[in-house]
Amino acid sequence: MAQTLTFLGLESSCDDTAAAVVRHAPGQPPEILSNIVIGQESLHAAFGGVVPEIAARAHAERIDLCVEQALHTAGLALAELDGIAVTAGPGLIGGVLAAVMCAKGLAAATGLPLVGVNHLAGHALTPRLTDGVDYPYLMLLVSGGHCQFLRVEGPESYTRLGGTIDDAPGEAFDKTAKLLALSQPGGPAVEQEAAQGDVRRFTFPRPLLDRAGCDMSFSGLKTALLRARDGVIAEKAGLTLQDRRDLCAGFQAAVSDVLAEKSRRALDASPGMTAFAVAGGVAANATIRARLTEIARQAGVPFLAPPLRLCTDNAAMIAWAGLERFRVGHRDGLDLSARPRWPLDQRAAPMLGAGKKGAKA
Repeated sequence: MAQTLTFLGLESSCDDTAAAVVRHAPGQPPEILSNIVIGQESLHAAFGGVVPEIAARAHAERIDLCVEQALHTAGLALAELDGIAVTAGPGLIGGVLAAVMCAKGLAAATGLPLVGVNHLAGHALTPRLTDGVDYPYLMLLVSGGHCQFLRVEGPESYTRLGGTIDDAPGEAFDKTAKLLALSQPGGPAVEQEAAQGDVRRFTFPRPLLDRAGCDMSFSGLKTALLRARDGVIAEKAGLTLQDRRDLCAGFQAAVSDVLAEKSRRALDASPGMTAFAVAGGVAANATIRARLTEIARQAGVPFLAPPLRLCTDNAAMIAWAGLERFRVGHRDGLDLSARPRWPLDQRAAPMLGAGKKGAKA
């Protein structure tokens, strides 16, 4: 019988520095013994988005403090761990390096096994951490930097059905917030404004709904919002509070419609799934969750979404993904490399149209 395992996880792929300890005894639900996240919102607020150099420096300064706090909260010493998992990509390379170097140092000093984890796998495996779902299941990974449908068949087996060919939804929310002078991160700010807006006032496009398959596009939607905003400003010489709320409501409705229809198609193409799950920062949006819940109900499969604290970047999901990889025999050496790009489905062609940031996956 497999042994009880306790793993430390480290995460620093974007603008959250995180460390966590997860324990799993076979036949029992996993336990999150600690989950420490130090955000960087105040460091980037003046720039309207994440500045990679600032993020990397903050990660380097904080990652050891996160580890110390995670161990203290869990009531464990390093010697009581069974392994160390770390996000090795994809992400902002300076940030990824901070956690990878810290994890390699800890592994070298203690002799503990080291497991590199794909950040996307951390999100994709979260339903197994929180709900114990069996393979295979359908996952919509929807966040600030990524958006794709995955059939999750095992801790190292993923089939991509489609994804964004340009902006991710979270990126589009952030840019919309910036265009409307809202705070960052943009997702919660846009959602708050949309709750008091008229969803019927502005009609925005639903990109790629006329194209078969599960690929998505959100760049044109962002451009449509910019033109609508400029039209209102030209007409009124400015934006009222209600104008901004109505723009947010229309934009959010368009994103929800696209994700709902593409989810329906992905479920139709994936018979035999044990569940339809969603993860990533955009999964915290209540309107989008409600639409996806209804799509899953219509398809006759359970809908799973992690608690809000596990939707955004965290290290508990990395510890769990590392533990799952360890159980199937994966180990990494001290030559583990940080990777800015790392597709989960190695057989799929890179997504097209990713612009200056390169292929999304």
